[in-house]
Amino acid sequence: MSKLIVFEGPDHVGKTTISMAAERILRVRGHRCERLSFPGHDSNSLGALIRELHHASSHWMHVHPAAMQLVHVAAHVDLIERRIRPMLADGIAILLDRFWWSTAIYATLDRVPAAQVKAMLETEAVSWRQIRPALLFLVERDSPSVDPDTTAAYEAFSRDVETSRDVRRLNNSGELADAVAEAVDGIETVLGPMGKPYRRLPENERDVQTQRLPFLFSRRSPAKPSPVYDTYWRFAAERQEMFFRRLFGEGTVLTCDPILRKYKFTNAYRASDRVSQYLIRHVIYEGEQTCEEIFFRTLLFKLFNRISTWRLLEARLEQVSWRSYSFRRYDTVMSEAIAAGERIYSGAYIMPAARGFGEVTRKHRTHLHLLEQMMRDDAPARCVNERDMQGAFRVLRQYAMMGDFLAYQFVTDLNYSSLTDFSETEFVAPGPGALDGIRKCFEDCGGLSNADVVRLVADRQDVEFERLGLSFRSLWGRRLQLMDCQNLFCETDKYARVAHPEIRGLSRRTKIKQLYRPTRERLEYWYPPKWGINGVVAATVAQRGEPGE
Repeated sequence: MSKLIVFEGPDHVGKTTISMAAERILRVRGHRCERLSFPGHDSNSLGALIRELHHASSHWMHVHPAAMQLVHVAAHVDLIERRIRPMLADGIAILLDRFWWSTAIYATLDRVPAAQVKAMLETEAVSWRQIRPALLFLVERDSPSVDPDTTAAYEAFSRDVETSRDVRRLNNSGELADAVAEAVDGIETVLGPMGKPYRRLPENERDVQTQRLPFLFSRRSPAKPSPVYDTYWRFAAERQEMFFRRLFGEGTVLTCDPILRKYKFTNAYRASDRVSQYLIRHVIYEGEQTCEEIFFRTLLFKLFNRISTWRLLEARLEQVSWRSYSFRRYDTVMSEAIAAGERIYSGAYIMPAARGFGEVTRKHRTHLHLLEQMMRDDAPARCVNERDMQGAFRVLRQYAMMGDFLAYQFVTDLNYSSLTDFSETEFVAPGPGALDGIRKCFEDCGGLSNADVVRLVADRQDVEFERLGLSFRSLWGRRLQLMDCQNLFCETDKYARVAHPEIRGLSRRTKIKQLYRPTRERLEYWYPPKWGINGVVAATVAQRGEPGE
């Protein structure tokens, strides 16, 4: 029997929210299940690229509706053949957000000729090859944000087509937790119950904040967000809009937000920050591409995390490489710079002095000795030979000075290179700033660890942007990764010092130190080639004009 469960309905009825909640509950109860969506969110999928182009690129507004629906069908076929069919064959239940119904309904509403619609659906039907949903939820909601014409089209279509053995209407006009519980109950009539029944919250426990996160259950209690939680998402969306406005040169005023205009904040995506961009393009991917040399250059740059320091080393030395490395020469360059009153460390985070290297007085010397020890210990090869990011993190974490925060930052930087291709959605080590942000965003984490909270918001990003009516433009199809989400907690902590002064974090800081200073330096954004987005970045910029200053 098919284990395909479909959630269909117009935009803004809550399909994504309900299906994500149901997936978590079913997993807790022991079911093997996974939520997928059309056209797709996986950063490596055709659907993610199509979704991004469809929602974020103005030139797609001029594409004929038939062509638009055809590329969506292509994304459906890709997801069906690459993931849906193999997973169903393996006995995994799939909760699918949207079905081929959406193609039929939206194409018809866009007045695509019936013959073309029929041909599209027949093309997709070849990939389905008789797979039918065991259960299809038609989600409904009484809300001004739901288009009545689309609702009527779904009503009519559901009466005319027989797609599954059970089409069930799911009303989401009341309490979200009720809709989620009804969905879980319905799914378990198909899959069979496992574990303990899903417990609905008693009426007296249902406040607005709990309903905002209806499925954040731990063994103790639900997580309870504070008002800063919504600020987290609004900050992320607006900061990303600032990124695109600057990229496209859309004027000198990048935002109307007075806090973002006055103070300095990092980008929503860590890899888009100026220092990260320099690291990726000019440190990691320039120079010899052996394991040892990439590791040496990356760690040397990150220990100081300052572009001017790297440029100084390049100017004074014949080449920056492990092959020609000499402690004396590197020490001389940096000591002379310090004597001349130059800063060689970034102020982005505090670099503690490493201990255990004898009578060494200056901090930069301890860091050079630390890097030497890593190289002698064959740390480059040991990191590369690990199976996942957490394993490489442990390799770095064993060294003096390398706490959780720095080890996680550095292993992320190494993962920008061609040395590793670790998933960035499986492991996170929140830093001190992120812990402050988490404390401000949640009155009570409900027993969830800080790392679990970061994973939670990464999972929920689409749901929360939709809930708040925010149009978040991703990084050309690449969703926010765990590192990006933990960075956003750090930046939200700073933002909240001004926006929510009444809510205190762990550090009790009340001021933002760094002011925003516009720079006239041009940035031509370039990301790790393995992400597969540099072509579309260049094409988008070329269409919209030169990069902004």
